[in-house]
Amino acid sequence: MITMALFNNKGGVGKTTLAYHLAHMLQRMGHQVLAVDLDPQANLTAQFLDEEELAMLWGEPEDTTSSAPRPFDLDARTPRTTSRSGTMATAIEPIMEGIGDVELFEPVTIEDGLWLLPGDVELSVFEDRLSAAWPNSFLGKDVAALRTTTALHRVIENGARAVGAEIVLIDVGPNLGAINRASLLSADTVLMPLAADLFSLRGLRNLGPTLREWRSTWQSTVLPKVPDRIPAPRALMMPIGYIIMQPPARADRPAKAHDRWLDRIPEVFATSVLTSGNPGSRDRSFEIATMRHYANLIPLAHDARKPMFELRAGDGAIGGTATAVRRCYSDFRDLAIKVRERLAYIDPTLRRSDRP
Repeated sequence: MITMALFNNKGGVGKTTLAYHLAHMLQRMGHQVLAVDLDPQANLTAQFLDEEELAMLWGEPEDTTSSAPRPFDLDARTPRTTSRSGTMATAIEPIMEGIGDVELFEPVTIEDGLWLLPGDVELSVFEDRLSAAWPNSFLGKDVAALRTTTALHRVIENGARAVGAEIVLIDVGPNLGAINRASLLSADTVLMPLAADLFSLRGLRNLGPTLREWRSTWQSTVLPKVPDRIPAPRALMMPIGYIIMQPPARADRPAKAHDRWLDRIPEVFATSVLTSGNPGSRDRSFEIATMRHYANLIPLAHDARKPMFELRAGDGAIGGTATAVRRCYSDFRDLAIKVRERLAYIDPTLRRSDRP
């Protein structure tokens, strides 16, 4: 099993949409995939599950007085969530209440070979507890702090083991806070979605040194002191590359401005993230792909509750839109193959042919 976090401390670049579609495509290529939503906004969970399932998952009482039509017929199919389903927030609830350790649960089955550890807006309350536990973990004697710091990792590890996941994709929020630090500790690799703009460059300059600090502190100061009875992450956080996410086409956005920032990304990635010196603006070996925005497909995919590359004529994908769907499928399959190739350097078991 290998874990990969999709992370950029600059928001609005399409990170969650990328995670959602990569999870689906890797599953269609024959891999057992677990998606983990550790962004307190829970946008990835909202992409996988519909409103009724989310209400059941988050324990929202049903409005029996409303006359509005329900988004789907519960009698027509069985919801994938129940009142007993867990979220990342319910998993850490015993720690927050001071009554025990994490509450482990099995992931939600999205379809055969694809599962989800759901997010929850209430996960945000864990931020302060993690912040307090981090320095106390350095001592090695504060078992409660170590259990808190490793809580998210242990939920992920249990979920992956329960379903036999080969690839775990972790979606995190756009910040460098305590929740993301605890989340990234669980990541063997990090994939960085970027926009070709000033904000992404600034984000990279902060992101690289922060990841190195978290990795060094955990591996040298904390990990040697963690008792064997507490499963602890390796905190490899190996950057495998970046993906350029194109913005929606706009007539008032000059192409030269886009290219100017695009040409600077390799240098900033090398010096700030890899610390390997200046490779020059022509070296784009860590640029995995450039992804189109597909602005016209996004609303159709949301309505159909499926990936953009699976839209059909019945979903409104006709004419030029159908052509865009085929192009989208090709783009995401090529991307998934490239990502898998990079992951296979760490986990050689991923080097195999796709399922027929």
